[in-house]
Amino acid sequence: MPDTPQARLVVNGTPRSFAGDPRRTLLDFLRLDLGLTGTKKGCDHGQCGACTVIVNGRRINACLSLVAMHDGDDVTTIEGLGSPEALSALQRAFVTHDGFQCGYCTPGQICSATAMLDELRAGWPSVVTEGLSGPSDPSDDELRERMSGNLCRCGAYSNIIAAIREVLQTEPREASA
Repeated sequence: MPDTPQARLVVNGTPRSFAGDPRRTLLDFLRLDLGLTGTKKGCDHGQCGACTVIVNGRRINACLSLVAMHDGDDVTTIEGLGSPEALSALQRAFVTHDGFQCGYCTPGQICSATAMLDELRAGWPSVVTEGLSGPSDPSDDELRERMSGNLCRCGAYSNIIAAIREVLQTEPREASA
């Protein structure tokens, strides 16, 4: 293994460095090297979204990204969004609306929804948005499309949308970018 770090990144607010096999995925680095097992390995092909994390404010599939590609990046996992003692608003809403059944996809769903809410706040359109700016009050179909990269084998989709809708309705509105 090389002595010189191939990547220095910040994970959940803590500086980390990586000096291993350049083929190591971000997912394996988070789970195996850092012990952040909230991020799940589902399909390992970028199709299910169980490994979704937030990198520099954007949601990505950690199984498709090499850790060496993230030098200087800020990575947030489910562990960085809240704790059992201090849940984020979205985590609380998932509990309230039973937005999970087996729970395997839940960390990826919550990370994806967190970044998706930021995209909505910034006025980003999606493929189903009418016009060039994101909707101020997205429909359930809009939310489903925006979350379509995250699959739930148990089928808790309506509860997931209800949780996201609750956060949308209770959070203060920010001006669009």
